[in-house]
Order: sequence, then structure tokens, then C-alpha cells
Amino acid sequence: MGKIKNIIKKIVPTWVFSIYHWKLALLGALIYRFPARHIKVVAVTGTKGKSSTTELVSAILEEAGFKTALVSTVRFKIGNESRPNRLKMTTPGRFTLQKLIREAVDAHCDYIVLEISSEATKQFRHKFIALDALLVTNLSPEHIESHGSFAKYKEAKLKIAHALATSWKPNKVLVTNGDDPALDDFRKINIATKLESHLAEAEPHALLVDGLFFTYAGQKIQTKLVGEFNLYNILLAITYAKSQNIGPDKIKQAIEKFSGIPGRLEQVTPTDPTLARLQDFKVIVDYAHTADSLQKVYEIYKDHKIIAVLGGTGGGRDSDRRQIMGGLADKYASLVIITDEDPYDENPEQIATQVASGVTHTPKEIIMERRLAIRKAIEKAETGSVIIITGKGTDPYIMRANGAKEPWSDAEVARSELTSFLQQKVKVDE
Repeated sequence: MGKIKNIIKKIVPTWVFSIYHWKLALLGALIYRFPARHIKVVAVTGTKGKSSTTELVSAILEEAGFKTALVSTVRFKIGNESRPNRLKMTTPGRFTLQKLIREAVDAHCDYIVLEISSEATKQFRHKFIALDALLVTNLSPEHIESHGSFAKYKEAKLKIAHALATSWKPNKVLVTNGDDPALDDFRKINIATKLESHLAEAEPHALLVDGLFFTYAGQKIQTKLVGEFNLYNILLAITYAKSQNIGPDKIKQAIEKFSGIPGRLEQVTPTDPTLARLQDFKVIVDYAHTADSLQKVYEIYKDHKIIAVLGGTGGGRDSDRRQIMGGLADKYASLVIITDEDPYDENPEQIATQVASGVTHTPKEIIMERRLAIRKAIEKAETGSVIIITGKGTDPYIMRANGAKEPWSDAEVARSELTSFLQQKVKVDE
């Protein structure tokens, strides 16, 4: 299927695809009666941190008394109703996206927060959605195979900022991570209210294995989120919240209540709570599928004995990253287990071999069946070890050749294998 799509892309001129996608976007908006006209629409984009920032913005708005909806890589939420995103895409297609916005309007939501990817802008999924705000987390050279170059990737992201600039909505707001120079072009766009967040605003701060402590505008705030990158996400959300006249107490309460989202540094515990006392090591599931995000996850646990379970960034794309990803696991881990991820139409063993080529010093194993790889990591864990399973997060399928989908959940499989392991440990102790 992937090969056929590539052939079609080579034969058919780009402008034909553009017209096709534009007309679909218009049709979707027409069918659902341009729902974005009747709700505040907050877009979130960037290379990393989009899902977490989307959830943080929604959480703060809700704490302030607003009813919210959100669309992200992880889930679709309309008011109190939530369901997982099983589409294998960050931003749904034009019809689904407009339908979700319409559902939010019909449910009398005040805001909808949309996670928008660069791939979505290539297919005009963001068109005919009048934006009120845009938050930009960061920008780094990822997904280049899809766009051709970093310049084209940035151009795709900038389309969202231009959409905000041309939106008819009043009181539009652009919020960027002020510490990222790659976002300078966003800050040049003509939008009346342009705000920046900076890490310096959170001084002093402490980055711990189990959370963050920081001070903002004189308030001490504690959160269960970990890593400096999450502090950046929090600051971006705070800056937007302040633009909506949300007070510091509500912001603090929302952040301290927020426990994170599935598949993002998610700690896995056994299904039987009575077994938790026997678990003397951590099992972490994270979506990290780029070199930069993988390094950030490993950095958090660098003082621990890491067992890395990783795949090869997905078949048909970014193949040059595979050796780099293996090299990062080689640098940080005490054991590297390379497994299957989303091979699509590529040879999965070949992908694993490319990842393994970056592991030159650390003991490594290639275990193609992902469940067995996770089981092996748990069996090898020692007191204080941290097993880090990356690449899929909450992805509900392993994507195989010819469009085949194998139902999957890293967290559920890890939980099942961990529970089984601890149960066996109880039997041995008896």
C-alpha cells in the first residue's frame, strides 16, 4: 500500500493533491456548518510537547470554570466524555475534525483545544477553522522525510500561524516558547497579541525523578510531571491562561492536580495493587520516537540503571534516525533490547538491524516480538532499575505490511507482564 501511494505521488502533480485536499476541507466545514465560528478554538503545534500542552491548557481552563473539548494524539474529549484516538494520526481528517468541533459546540463547550501537526497542514485539515489562539512549543529538525527539508517543515507549521493571523476572530493570541530561536519566524507574523514564555520565569526550579518544583510569579508550584521539557509545556500553558484572565490560584490548582497523560512518561504498575510492594524497579512507557525526545527521556533517569526497549521509528520514514536512536540507547542504558515497532511495508528485521548498528558498547538483544521484548526487560530488571519502553506511547496498533493493524497497547502489555512476573515472584518466595 505504501509503495502504491509513493508511485501515485510521483505521477500526480502536487497541485492536484492541494486542490483535492482543499475541497475536502471546505466540504467538511460545509457539512458541519462551520462550527468553529461558535466556539473559542485554541491550536497547539510544535515538534514535541503538543499533547501534554493541549491537556494542560484544557485542565487550566476547566479549573477556571470553563467547559472544554480537546483533540489530540492521545484522545478526543467533549466536555466530560472522552475516548481514545485510535486513528494513528495526531490531527484527524477534515470530516472527523469538523464533526468533533460541531460536537463540542452542541455540548455547549466554551473552548476546544486542537493539537495540529505539520502533516495536517499539508492536507489542509486546518482550513476553514477560525482560530482564536495558537501555542507553539518548539521546533527541531524532525519528520524531514515527509516534508523534504527543515525549511519546508517549518513552512508547514507556519501555515497554522498564518491561519491565526487571517482569522476573523477578535482578541487573537499567539504564544511561543521564547527560549527557542527556531520560532523567530512565528514571532514576526502580524498578530496583535504575541506572548512568550521563558524558563527564567520558573526560577528557582528543581527537576526530580518523580516531579517538578518551581516558582512562578511568587507562587511555589509542585507537579507530578517530570523533565525540563514538561516545565516548558507548563509555562506555555500558563502564559496562555493568563491571557484569558485566569487567576494564579486557579492555574496553580490545575497544575498541581494534573497527573500527566497516558503514554507520556507513564509509570506502569501491576494490575493487582497488593503486588506493588514487590516492585522495586520502575517501568515507564513513553511516546518518544525522535532522537531529541528519546534523549530527554533518558536524561531524566540517567542516574539509574536503564533497560531500554525501543524500535526503529516506523517503516518507510526517517530511516537515517535508526542508528542515532540506537546510539542514544547505547549511551544511556545498561541493556538495550531492540524490537518491532511499526514496520509498515519494510522488513522489520532490517529495521531492527539498523537500530542495533548504533549500539556498539552496551549489551544488546534483538527480540522481534514486542511482548517478549518487554517480558525480557522485566526479567532482567534489578532493584532500582528503570525500564523505558519507547516509540508507541498510546498507539493502539502495530502497523504491518499492506495496511494490516495488530491491536496493541504498550502499557497494558507491560502491566500484564509485570503482574505475571510479580505473581511468580510471590510463588517462589512461598
